[in-house]
This record gives sequence, structure tokens and C-alpha cells, in this order.
Amino acid sequence: MATAQRIVLASRPVGEPKPENFRLEESPVPVPGQGQVLLRTIWLSLDPYMRGRMSDAPSYAAPVQIDQVMEGGTVSEVVASNNPDFKVGDVVLSRAGWQTHFVSDGKGLRKIDAKAAPTSTALGVLGMPGMTAYTGLLDIGKPQQGETVVVAAASGAVGSVVGQIAKIKGARAIGIAGGPDKCKYVKDVLGFDDCIDHRDPDMATKLKAACPKGIDVYFENVGGKVFEAVLPLLNPFARIPVCGLIAQYNAFEEEKGGKAMSFLMRSVLTKRLTIRGFIVSDFAARYNDFIADATKWFSEGKIKHRETVEEGLANAPRAFMGMLRGENFGKQLVRVGPDKA
Repeated sequence: MATAQRIVLASRPVGEPKPENFRLEESPVPVPGQGQVLLRTIWLSLDPYMRGRMSDAPSYAAPVQIDQVMEGGTVSEVVASNNPDFKVGDVVLSRAGWQTHFVSDGKGLRKIDAKAAPTSTALGVLGMPGMTAYTGLLDIGKPQQGETVVVAAASGAVGSVVGQIAKIKGARAIGIAGGPDKCKYVKDVLGFDDCIDHRDPDMATKLKAACPKGIDVYFENVGGKVFEAVLPLLNPFARIPVCGLIAQYNAFEEEKGGKAMSFLMRSVLTKRLTIRGFIVSDFAARYNDFIADATKWFSEGKIKHRETVEEGLANAPRAFMGMLRGENFGKQLVRVGPDKA
């Protein structure tokens, strides 16, 4: 490609993001300098946390600035190198963001073994979402044999792994997902003990029936009405890892005068309050443990995954907005360029 593309934040959304909040720009492909590498993006990860980065409210990470490239994890190919640690053809995990090309000095890049698993899994089940599930459940939730673990967004990139690890550890896994197709997948393919449709008017009643002994661990990544249904069912000493609040992300700017629960749960997440809010980087020291366990479970078929793939960088905003509405099934990715592996 003679021309590079990138998507920048054109304006800050109020409520749900809209197409006009994004802008596609083109420029010449950059040339790497001394000690640098030029990366070509293959896969772009789309994740709910990106909605928070579009706002300028205080949080655990700096917001994306107006006219700045949207934040995001990528799998990229080294297409030119002036860095002895990387050769042309290496596939790496990077933070290139929403763009086709990126120049890096090599810091923070992690080489990917394309023979061990599909490269896209480095952004999903064997990447940040998988590690979020692993550390949040095992280090904070600490499920014990026979306990009941409930996870919202159970068909998603994080929730699907939470429930499968809970089963590996001998706990009961109850999922909450949106719609009968996702619930069927969670039960029949992922092997959860049950899954409740959060769109069902009787969700709270059905969740109670699925948890006759109460809930010992609730892995929170949704918030809103789902949390309200879970709250009365929590057992004494229940553990609640909080890694996300997708049901509330689009409401932050609109609810400053009301809905105290939204702000309570946002504080739990961003300030890591005790219903333990956490960010996956809190557990960076656990990365090798996660990779060892998750790769083994993946190769043994104990952890399954599903991906929704959008084609082309220009369609990333549409896919991102759809993901926030729950339109994706499993991990949401954008195939930015060809994957030679």
C-alpha cells in the first residue's frame, strides 16, 4: 500500500457514539528510522473500554484526544525493520490503534507464534480478554469446588472464558446473555450449567431459579439491570470482580443528575473499590501463568471461542457501535489487512 489509513476521534460522543464522532484520514505510509520497525496491521481488536477512552471524564487511563488515532490492540506484521530484534515477516502484538500502519521502536511489542494458534486469538481468548477473565476470576473471585459463579455477557470475549475456567475449577457456571441464540451457544457449546436471557421480562425470577444456593462469585462486566437482578442473590462473603460496565458506558454524560447506581459502579471500576474493580494491567505479573494455562486449555479443547469479524478499517466505527449494542457474537475484530499465517 502506498497510502496509510487511520481513524481518529473527531468529536466526543454524548451518549451513544455516532459516525460523526470518527474520521477516516489518509497519509503516505511512514518510513521507519534508526532502531524502528514499520508495522502493517492485520487484526484490530474492538473492546468496550474504548468507549470510556472517548470521554474526557477522569478515569484509570488518559482519554483519546480529539484528532488523535483511536486506541486499540492489534496484531501486526513487520514489513520493514531497522531494529535487530525484529525481522521482516515477524508477527507481533502491539498497541498500534485504529490504523493500517504504525512505526514502533520495538518497546512493548510481543512476538506471536503463528503456529501455536490463529493469530487473531492473541487479541481474544489468548489475549487481553482471556487474561482479564483468568485474573479476575482466579485472583479476585477465587471460585471453590461446588460454588456458583455467575457471569454477565457470557457469550462475549471475557465472559465466555470466565465461565469455562469456572467449570475447569469445579464450580457451577451460570451465564447471562442477550437472546436465545447466544444462550444456546453458552450452554451447548461452552458448557455452562445454564444461561439466562437478560432480555426476558422474567430474567430475575429465572436467574434465582438457576441459582438455588445463591451466588458466590459474580463476574461483573455489564452493570445496569443485570446487576440489580444479581444483588439480592449474593451469598455472604460473595466476591464480585468488576472489569466493565458496558450497559452504562453510553450513559455517563447523560446521567450526571440521576441514577446513583451508575456512578457507584463506575467508581467501583475506575477506583478499584472493594467489590473489587480491576484493570487487567494490575495483574501484569500473572501473564506467563495465564499464557501457560490458557494455551494448554485451548489446545486441549477445554476453552472454546467465537469471533465476529468486520472487514476493512473503514468499517471499524460501525462494528464498534454495534458491539456496544450487543450485536456481535463473541470477540469483535476488524480484519484490517491479509493474514498470511
